[in-house]
Amino acid sequence: MSELDTQIVQVPEANVTIESFQEQVKSLLAYSESRVVVCDDDAKGATDDLSMMSSLKKNIDERRKEYVSPLNDKVKSINNLFKTITEPLEQADSITRDKVLAYDAEQKRKIAEAEAINKAKQDLARREMELKGEITVDTTPVEVPQAPAKVTRGALGQSSTAKVWKWEVEDFDKIPNQFKITDDKKILKAVQSGQSVPGIKAWQEETLRVK
Repeated sequence: MSELDTQIVQVPEANVTIESFQEQVKSLLAYSESRVVVCDDDAKGATDDLSMMSSLKKNIDERRKEYVSPLNDKVKSINNLFKTITEPLEQADSITRDKVLAYDAEQKRKIAEAEAINKAKQDLARREMELKGEITVDTTPVEVPQAPAKVTRGALGQSSTAKVWKWEVEDFDKIPNQFKITDDKKILKAVQSGQSVPGIKAWQEETLRVK
């Protein structure tokens, strides 16, 4: 067994139990649902509770990280280990695919070239016939290579070629609007700085920040 197989993820002992967090949150939720804010004192009390909730959120998240960090570190370690296997495997796969496609392309090129030569010979013979009334040029066609198989079957599997579409942007302004994707973060940054963006409606809403 490898070292990776024998290592055990240690989950930290809870200083504050999950059940304790659950009870606090349950109580806060119930109190929030019944809360009424109709005066300054109510708003002050709600603000204090919000501040407490903010601290509780941080505490809960810190506790969550104590649990998940060892697991995440282990997952990262496992992924990195397997990358040492999968990355060269993907490289081998890519190299082999490229060589098969290169062979297929070369066979098709030879076929096209042979057919072009035979057509040129026929055209030359026709032109000579029209000029002299006889044919003296060599019209023997060159051998056209056999087309590569559409499906290559081996002992363990089979492969075949297929055409796929790819694309890149040449002129963004010419792209129809339905194919343009807005960059939410870039737009938000622009409106926050007071910039007017054509086609974008921007406004401000009141929010509540709690520390």
